[in-house]
Amino acid sequence: MAISEWPEHERPREKLLQRGPAALSDAELLAIFIRTGVRGKTAVDVARALLIRYGSLRELLAAGPEELCEAPGLGQAKYVQLQASLEMGRRFLAEKLTRDVMLGSTQDTKEYLQAQLRDRKNEVFCVLFLDNRHRVLIFEELFQGTLNGTAVYPREIIKRALKHNAAAVILVHNHPSGVAEPSRADELLTTRLKEALTLVDIRLLDHLVVGDGEMVSFSERGLI
Repeated sequence: MAISEWPEHERPREKLLQRGPAALSDAELLAIFIRTGVRGKTAVDVARALLIRYGSLRELLAAGPEELCEAPGLGQAKYVQLQASLEMGRRFLAEKLTRDVMLGSTQDTKEYLQAQLRDRKNEVFCVLFLDNRHRVLIFEELFQGTLNGTAVYPREIIKRALKHNAAAVILVHNHPSGVAEPSRADELLTTRLKEALTLVDIRLLDHLVVGDGEMVSFSERGLI
């Protein structure tokens, strides 16, 4: 049966308009994006099959272009639209961390950083540069590494901080393993960077480690 023949309250688009996007299942949201089904299957059927194939919506969204383009109901055009939608979501979160916003909402910060780093396959080391009122000046990805680690150069961080006239910084890196627990190497690096930044009168407010759905704060742990 075509979706247009379903009762109105069960159709994904009508359901979204009546009850809001949070009322829809992952399959229903994906079906709205897919728009049309394939022979013998509605868009919802196709969406459910894709979620079963990949195991979750997150794994589906993280799949590579070749794999997704071959998936039934998708293709290159849908892949491009999907990537554009994801990037719009990231930029929406980024706009919450503008210069006019005090870094008082840790939830906004966490949402933004998780969106940026959680699904990265390699380790990435980034810095949030802040002014003296702890407003965000800029977020920069400074170093990229492998699955297990990243080479971090204090001199480069100080150079960028001085360029942006930053009064404070927050360090952040991801653990591709998904486990956010800081390593001993992370602790030693944090101490080294704090000492280097102190020499140029820049405060290190925190070091955040992004894992799979969790984030560890060095400040909250009393490690800074």
